[in-house]
Parts: sequence; structure tokens; C-alpha cells
Amino acid sequence: MGTHLVDKIWNLHKVGTLPSGQDQIFIGLHLIHEVTSPQAFAMLAEFKLKVKHPELTFATADHIIPTESRARPFADTLAEAMMEAIEKNAREHKITFFGPESGLQGVVHIIGPELGLTQPGMTIVCGDSHTATHGAFGSLAFGIGTSQVRDVLATQTMAMAKPMVRQIRTTGKLSRGVTAKDIVLKIISELGVNGGLGFAYEYAGPAIEALSMEERMTVCNMSIEGGARFGYINPDQTTFDYLNGRKFVPTGAAFDKAVNYWKSVASDKDAKFDDVFNLDVSGLEPMVTWGINPGQAIGVNQPIPSVMAMKKEDRDSAQKALDHMAFREGEKMAGKKIDVAFVGSCTNGRISDLREAAVIVKGKKKAKDVWAFVVPGSNSVKLQAEKEGLDKIFVEAGFEWREAGCSICLGMNPDKLTGTQMSASSSNRNFIGRQGSPRGRTLLMSPAMVAAAALAGEVVDVRKI
Repeated sequence: MGTHLVDKIWNLHKVGTLPSGQDQIFIGLHLIHEVTSPQAFAMLAEFKLKVKHPELTFATADHIIPTESRARPFADTLAEAMMEAIEKNAREHKITFFGPESGLQGVVHIIGPELGLTQPGMTIVCGDSHTATHGAFGSLAFGIGTSQVRDVLATQTMAMAKPMVRQIRTTGKLSRGVTAKDIVLKIISELGVNGGLGFAYEYAGPAIEALSMEERMTVCNMSIEGGARFGYINPDQTTFDYLNGRKFVPTGAAFDKAVNYWKSVASDKDAKFDDVFNLDVSGLEPMVTWGINPGQAIGVNQPIPSVMAMKKEDRDSAQKALDHMAFREGEKMAGKKIDVAFVGSCTNGRISDLREAAVIVKGKKKAKDVWAFVVPGSNSVKLQAEKEGLDKIFVEAGFEWREAGCSICLGMNPDKLTGTQMSASSSNRNFIGRQGSPRGRTLLMSPAMVAAAALAGEVVDVRKI
């Protein structure tokens, strides 16, 4: 019987088994940002500890950094304090810090892959739930809490129980206008936001293998939204081609040696999984969330489901969602008015996402009353987009063109919803209050769908444009 990727990488990184029954795992890459690291560094100082392997730790600023003006000090005093803390801690512990002045700053889950820090066969952690993004490269990547950030800084290890593994087998071919974002929203809507508890997800099959690396990152990014501990895709030639030539990737004979290792960690064809879920994407249409979690999603032309037709455990959340969103059962998402259109985030802030949106808006104008803006996921993405003239396309269409950062995705910076504004967002979460206003409403969708909604002033099926 063959072995799957989780067992292979887990066994290679296992230091030992603790009395608790958990395994102590060596961490190959530790990514940190300005929000969840200050407390961890403070705990190190309290115990007079040093960072064990600063060469395996890399820092950036993304959550609180403004996307409109980078003038220091930041207007938000808490944001300025967090920025000063990560600058100080990186300097004192000799940690590489990709700040704004480096030219390489960006959302942590975007700069890791684009710099080649993220590689197959690694264990990767970050104090951020969407660390699952890096699993697209065939790594075990997951978010950790602040106390665990401290543990990894101090020991380069952490205690963890190995999850079960569910393989999600995809078949079929995506129709035009349907994207990786739609695949993962469909998976979460089918399995539920708690369906992955206790599991890691292996995304496999022809529909996944046909995706680009950036599309694969979108799928893995939202694994946590389905309750999974992490998600991954087996490394293949698409992975190797993406990594070749990137800043932190070995070159020459060392690259060939790395590829041999990367190939070895992929799941064997006869690997046994704890569970298998099958999905045919052939008939999939653009997905839109109607509620207050990513699992409350439907095809753009489908009716909002009846609360009483749902499982009993889902009814309270569904009714709460309808009340908050001011929607009714049986209504379709197509035609719902929007106030804000956001293209960006660690889910969909890469160059391919911006290209996807630019194709839709080129030569057109956004709806008069819609606040539309584009936030590149990294400074490198921003420069590439400007080189291609995408910034001009967006600006001419009435969109704002911003600096790199997390932006309105989590409303922890100046970009926020106000009142009951409705946001068409390419981000990953639609929780109540997520985008800054406790009464704000968020509709998750692909970048192309966001762009289409910005033009129409309402949710539309992008395939009709």
C-alpha cells in the first residue's frame, strides 16, 4: 500500500512523540507578520530566549499597513506601534524583514511563493489561518496561534497531532468564466465549514492538475474555511516550472536535486486515504456567498435555499445570515445591489487575478455609486501589473489603484466598510464584521465576478459579459 504526502513529510520532520501523544515537528519555514508576532517576541524577552533559527524565519508587514498612503508615522497609532515592533524585533534577532522600503513587501502568503521561500516537502507555519495557501506547492502549511509562534521562534519545533487525510478528487473541465475560486467555494458549500475538522485535504484529479500555480494557491488558501487543518496539492511539473529561477530556489545541479526530492514526497498512486470526496466541475457556475460564512454559497443563478430544507444544525446560522444580509429564501444573487467592489487579498491578489479582472473592465466604466478598488498582493505584483498597463485599465474604469497589503479583507487598516454597505469581494471570509463594519455585508466571489459587479452595480453572471 502506498503512502500519501502527509505521512511522508510528517515522518521526515518528526522529532519525537510527546507524553501528550502529540508529535514534536521540526518547522522548515516560519513566516511572521506585524500582528501576531509582537506578543510572541515579548514572551521570548520575558524568558530571555533567542530565536533558534533566524535564517528560517522571514517577516513582512501586511495586515495593518495602509494601502493608500505609506507616510510614517501611520495615522493609526496601534498600527504604527505594531510596525515599529516588527522592525525592532527583526533587527534585534537578525530576521530578514520585507518592509515597504525593501521593494519586496506584500501579503505574507503571496510573497512566500513568489520569492521561492515556499517549496515542496516543507513544513511551513505562520500566525495566520490562511497559511494553508502554501500547501499548493506540496507542503504541510498551517496557521498557528501566538503562543505557538513563540514556540517556533524559540525551538523551531511545535507540538501537533497528525490529522486524517481526505482526498478531494475532481473531474471534468471548467467552463469559461468559472475559476479556481468557484471550485473551492463549491467544495466548502458541499462539505460545510466544519466538514474538514480533523482532516487535511488533498486536492487532486484532472480539474486540479489543470490549474496554474496561482489558481492552486487560491484553492488551498480557503481550506481553513472548510474546517480543514490544511490543504495541499501534490507537486508536479507545473510546480517545478513556477519555482525555477526564483530568488530563494536553488539553481543548477542543486535545483535538479531539489526536484528529485520534491517528486518523492508526492502521494503514491496507491495511497490510502481516510475519506474521499468526488466533485465533477463540468457543470459548475460562478459561485457567490449569500450568508455569513463561506459555506453559505450558491451558483449565481441558483435560489437562496430554504432554511427548513437544511440540516437541523445549519438552520440557526442560515436564519441569522438571512436576517443580517436582508435576503429572503428563494431569491437569486444575480441582481443584488452592491456598494463596494474589492479585488485583492491573499486569496486573489496575484497577477493572474488582476489580469482576470482587467479583462472584464477594459474600456468600460464602473457603476457611479460603487467604490471600486484594486489592491495588489505584493509590491512585485504591483510593479508587474503596472508594466502590463493593468493599473491604467483600472483607473480609467474608475477603480482606485492601491499599494500592496491585506486591505479591506479583514478591516484591520483604514480600508473598511461603513454602515450596511454590501461588498463584492475576492477575499476569503464573509463573517459579520469581517470587513470593518458590524453591519457590513460581504459577498465572496472570483475577481472576474467582482469586476463584473463593479461595472453593473449589482451581482451579475460574468459569463454574460
